[in-house]
Amino acid sequence: MLSATLYSTLGAVLLATPLGIGSALFSHYYAPSYVAGGYRRLIELLAGIPSVVYGFWGLTTLAPLVGRLHPPGVSLLTGILILTLMILPTVALTVDAALAAVPIAYIHSGAALGLSRWGLISGVTLPAARSGIAAGTLLATGRAIGETMAVLMVAGNVVEQPHSIFDSVRTLTANIALEMAYATGEHRAALFVSGMALMSMVLVLVGLAELFSKERQHV
Repeated sequence: MLSATLYSTLGAVLLATPLGIGSALFSHYYAPSYVAGGYRRLIELLAGIPSVVYGFWGLTTLAPLVGRLHPPGVSLLTGILILTLMILPTVALTVDAALAAVPIAYIHSGAALGLSRWGLISGVTLPAARSGIAAGTLLATGRAIGETMAVLMVAGNVVEQPHSIFDSVRTLTANIALEMAYATGEHRAALFVSGMALMSMVLVLVGLAELFSKERQHV
């Protein structure tokens, strides 16, 4: 279950981070203003959708599609894809805010040097916003670690070591949700230890995000 938690989180972060950065760059530097405004509203809407709705959609739509590639469909891969969709708005919005915080003087200086649009993005904007991007990625990672309902619905809830992304798995959060109602004694204590482990990981991530945020303020 710990492996399933780490694999699903890592997979979701690896997918959501470049997509979120690309999304923020699109709305800032490539999309017309009216398109960028509507696009940001759409991302904000996705951020506010309850996790059970994501889980329901994943169970009824995404899992059957994955099942066509390799049964049973409810698997580690489905969990990764759902988590990616859930944390993508967090990454996109935080990166968008980090890009907006880049001093306009940096942009003008790069333009005065004759940099192309991509040269300005890769050589000036992204390096200046790196601390904000890192903070947003860490916060999204914390959400992925702590997600319960959506992963519970689409990952299969089989307690085994995953050997393939198509294997059914159970994460620590899903295990706590499923077993706490009837657990007693050492079983209940083990669930509390699982919760403490999850909380410790999230606290570390939040602390690192706070450090990156302070670094951005001092830049």
